[in-house]
Amino acid sequence: MKLNLPFIKHCLQQFLLILFCSFSLAAHAQENTKSKAPNLIIITTDGLRWQEVFNGMDFSIANKSKFNHGDSAYLYKKYGASIVSERQKLLMPFFWNTITSQGQLFGNRNKENKVDVANPHWFSYPGYNEIFTGYPDSAINSNDYAPNPHSNLMAFLNKQKAYQGKVIAFGAWDAYNRILNETVSGFPVINGFESVQSILKDSTTAILASLLKDSYKPFKEVESLDVFTHYQAMYYLKTKQPKVMYISYGETDEWAHHANYSNYLDAAHQVDAWIGDIWNWAQSTPGYKNNTYILVTTDHGRGFGDAWTDHGAEVKGASSIWFALLGPNVKNNPLLAIGKLGEQDTANQLFQKQLAATITKLIGYPFVAEHPVGAAIY
Repeated sequence: MKLNLPFIKHCLQQFLLILFCSFSLAAHAQENTKSKAPNLIIITTDGLRWQEVFNGMDFSIANKSKFNHGDSAYLYKKYGASIVSERQKLLMPFFWNTITSQGQLFGNRNKENKVDVANPHWFSYPGYNEIFTGYPDSAINSNDYAPNPHSNLMAFLNKQKAYQGKVIAFGAWDAYNRILNETVSGFPVINGFESVQSILKDSTTAILASLLKDSYKPFKEVESLDVFTHYQAMYYLKTKQPKVMYISYGETDEWAHHANYSNYLDAAHQVDAWIGDIWNWAQSTPGYKNNTYILVTTDHGRGFGDAWTDHGAEVKGASSIWFALLGPNVKNNPLLAIGKLGEQDTANQLFQKQLAATITKLIGYPFVAEHPVGAAIY
């Protein structure tokens, strides 16, 4: 039997063309799924008290020379007002102009709207573990704790097709590679004095790396100033456009431990402005506009009065925290199971362990782990 070679060649070409088109369509569909999946940005500002978030500057602290360092005039000029609503906007204008009109803000204990950590320790590593795993493991009892044995929501999302390879974390403190267990989780964690140049090499990251290396180091080698964390994260966000990002600012905690109320308030004011920059960029960028959720919170609270500088299980009030949510369903869905848009002013008790389930449910990818996870608030 004589083979019809031209016909066989034609059939083979058609088969390869169909196969190529199938692979192309599949790749396009997968990329389309990635682009349509909601983006998630989690932001923390370490140890920022609910008292300042909801009341603005605390006069009882601002008036004491050991906390204002002899310059109460500066604090009163920048943040002082007799009316709470005015003090709120002086300190955190983005929170009180945008979040309260387009999102939700929880944790004003003056209105019995309570948010607390569920872990028994009331300091950083246990708090961050609780935020990202939804599991307040009491065995995590030190900031020097080993790499976290529990899976976190970012690692979970990194395993989903819509987010795979599009997850990253930036933190001022050098402990996040342990808290998020970078080696096991499989996404980059740029923390402390690590430069983003380790994963993104260009002329801009080279400059950022030099600035970071030669910067003023008031917290020694443990934690960088927030400005470096912010601009490394923003450059990566604009350049690589990840789907899931975590940014952690640390100066609100550090300046409180240094008993410097001016720097503490200035740090909170600056973080508020940066959150505004992130949100405004997202709302003006295709793929992010009306498709991005932001969770803003803190890892622990602080004490009252002179004890505002400290936290931990022995400090009354240090379990009290707050959180804020922004995003399309938060903004547009009037039938949310809890609360309303803006500041939540009804009596309620929520916990930090509920944040992981809440934010992943909002984006449509509910967090599932091998350990117990706190229930979503919705």
